[in-house]
Amino acid sequence: MSIKSLPAAARPREKLLAQGPQALADVELLALLLRTGLPGQGVLSLAETVLREFNGWAGLVHADAAALGRVKGLGPAKRAELTAVIEIARRALAQRLAEAPVFDAPAAVKQFVSLALGALPHEVFSVLFLDSQHRLLQHDEMFRGTLTQTSVYPREVVRRALELNAGAVILAHNHPSGAAEPSRADEFLTQSLKSALQLVDVRVLDHLVVGRGQVVSFAERGLL
Repeated sequence: MSIKSLPAAARPREKLLAQGPQALADVELLALLLRTGLPGQGVLSLAETVLREFNGWAGLVHADAAALGRVKGLGPAKRAELTAVIEIARRALAQRLAEAPVFDAPAAVKQFVSLALGALPHEVFSVLFLDSQHRLLQHDEMFRGTLTQTSVYPREVVRRALELNAGAVILAHNHPSGAAEPSRADEFLTQSLKSALQLVDVRVLDHLVVGRGQVVSFAERGLL
């Protein structure tokens, strides 16, 4: 069914304006972003296809440009718009973390690193540098590795922490395989970084491991 064939009050845009975004189904929200469908396939049907392809919103927000490009109907303009929306969400979370201590919004920290790292096809180790009040100063991708491992140099993390006058850090890295369970190597690396940063009075508040749709916290596991 095309949007034009729906009663005016049931069309996604009119429904959103009248009832708020929470009233829209996932397919309707995505249809608003896509705006148009394909010959023989309306935008609602295309939105349903996209969500099914990526197993819902969680998969879609972690999809990279190459994965989006494999879906018929997602041309450069639609891919750019979807990517822009995801980046807007990431920046909004970063602003929130910069304005208040991270302990005030632990879920936002997980959402932030998930948006930043969850879709990457290669392993990345990044650091959230925090001020003395535990507000976000900078999020840096420090090291990039292969699909299975990455080389992390504690001295580089210490040097950057000193440059930013950071009082604490949150470590984060992704598992491109999709499984967020920390490995023994992850635990060893965490302790190495913790020891190195202690020498310059910088606390490691957490280490977050990002998988597909899941973020595991070392602090919550009692591994720090």
